[in-house]
Amino acid sequence: MVPWNSAKAKVQLRLGVQRLRTLQEKKSAQAKAARRDIALLLEKGKVETARIKVENIINEDVYVELLELLEMYCELLISRFGLLDQSTREPDPAVSEGVCAVIYAAPRTELKELQILRDILMHKFGREFSIAVMENKDRIVSERVTRKLDISTPSSALVDAYLGEIAKGYGVAWSPPKPPSTKDEDDDGGPDGGVTERPEEPATPAKAKAPSASAALDSPKPLDAAAISAEARSAGVRTPKLPEVPVEEKAPRVEKSAGLASPPADPLAKAPQEDEFTALAKRFEALKKR
Repeated sequence: MVPWNSAKAKVQLRLGVQRLRTLQEKKSAQAKAARRDIALLLEKGKVETARIKVENIINEDVYVELLELLEMYCELLISRFGLLDQSTREPDPAVSEGVCAVIYAAPRTELKELQILRDILMHKFGREFSIAVMENKDRIVSERVTRKLDISTPSSALVDAYLGEIAKGYGVAWSPPKPPSTKDEDDDGGPDGGVTERPEEPATPAKAKAPSASAALDSPKPLDAAAISAEARSAGVRTPKLPEVPVEEKAPRVEKSAGLASPPADPLAKAPQEDEFTALAKRFEALKKR
């Protein structure tokens, strides 16, 4: 490791800023030439080859953004060099982000000046701090830097967007294919994918219940003369024999005339029979009271 030297460290920071700017310009020129080639491929209909080249351009753009970040951090360290030059084992919080970014990202670049600056910073702040930064313990390195160094394949949407912009910039009649529309059809036929509810039927009035057999048995029955006589004989009471009711002769059938109405029935026809039943019932009640 290179020992800490304030003058040399400041010189390396300024050299690093110049080299970072030069490399950015170089990468931008290369990307411009690559875009022109991709436009020619699109014009010839070689879309798959163009997509592969676009992925390389996307990665180069991310690398250029990383160089811009490192340039910004180097300028920050130059402007706050007084805090960086303090004799401490850990950097001041005002310059800590820049120091960690240079130590962590310098090996991923192709700049010798940043490599030398990294060695100077690691010698100043010690081995333990340097290892913690390289392993990114407790996320000590800024997420903006780690995200630029993350190696991943660009998504299809991003590739199509790049191709569309390149075709538009160079006047090529090409547009990215539209994604197939996926409409989920409801299997049940309902508007919300559920079962269609049936309208509720109006409640029908309850049918009148037929009288139960127990209710029919509990209802009182009219007194029968024969039953009263049998009950009286079983109790040892002699009951007089009731006179027989004379049989009424049937009246001759009279044909009704068409214009005359039938005479009303006589309500007193059954009066003698009802009086006999009533008298017998009263007599039986009197015998029970003795």
